[in-house]
Amino acid sequence: MNRAIILGGNGVLGRAIALRLTAAGWNVDVTGRDPSHFPAELAQAGVRFHRSERREANDLARVIGGGADLLVDAVCYTGADARMLLPQLGAIRSTAMLSSKAVYVDRHGNHVNSDIAAQFDGPVGEDNPTMPPGNGEYDSREGYGANKVAAEQVLLQSGWPVTVIRASKVHGAGAANPREWMFVKRVLDGRPAVLLAHGGRGGDHTTAAVNTAALVETVAAHPGSRILNSADPDAPTGLDIARTVGRHLGHDWEEILLPDDADPALGAHPWDFVPPIVLDTRASVELGYRPVGTYAETIGAELEWLLASERHRPGASDPHVARWTDYAAEDRYLARAT
Repeated sequence: MNRAIILGGNGVLGRAIALRLTAAGWNVDVTGRDPSHFPAELAQAGVRFHRSERREANDLARVIGGGADLLVDAVCYTGADARMLLPQLGAIRSTAMLSSKAVYVDRHGNHVNSDIAAQFDGPVGEDNPTMPPGNGEYDSREGYGANKVAAEQVLLQSGWPVTVIRASKVHGAGAANPREWMFVKRVLDGRPAVLLAHGGRGGDHTTAAVNTAALVETVAAHPGSRILNSADPDAPTGLDIARTVGRHLGHDWEEILLPDDADPALGAHPWDFVPPIVLDTRASVELGYRPVGTYAETIGAELEWLLASERHRPGASDPHVARWTDYAAEDRYLARAT
């Protein structure tokens, strides 16, 4: 049986990849810092958990051991992280490093985490310019993409068959940042209306974790050094997403599509980029990848996961949730509009 190792396998992408591979007959080992965070469904599927520190060279050598057919690094954030992995790559048939669309810049040098929103002229391909490589604080708005670029470059220049996978707005069971919660919460709270900035036409390409898992399986069968975008076969707008969530949960609400000059405190949502950001995924398809499904066909896993337990949901103190569900401001607007 083929062996796969997933570094950082407790997250939304690692979870989906592990389940996909075990269903296909692979032996799968995942690493993590805390065994209490190991998803029960992975254990039930036969996935093995190894307590390991990603930034400890001895831990990496111990887990990778005699090698594997596939290594997936879901926690490679910096050039230093990538360099630590290099001594192990000779024992790996195919490696996938999970990166992000956040590395891309528009013609003005803006990216998705910039103060000025990025505006791309069309679908973003793998050859689109990126931020320059950086180091230092990788968990900051400016540092995240720059450090990812540094990690990508180290691995792509290593001479080993490493595929960099750039995902976009990831969704799925186990998401650390389940963005759809803003709409699920509205349903649970019985809100009669949903307000959407820019007429709901803003969009930021979604990526189902199960679609990335399908791409990783394709990469395992076709080792090589390359960059591939990972995104859903469709690119829903904010309005599309609100309608999909409402429909899935059987909830009807009035759609308030705000004009572009409306109060910026109203109608905010995580996908509000105008024009929409869309990734070009033709290179993935040409390699043989076939998506599991569209956004509407795959989002149900996350929605049901959110409904299953309150511990899966963002807390009331989460600043993003507070911004996206400012009911008091919405009610004032609705009162004035009637």
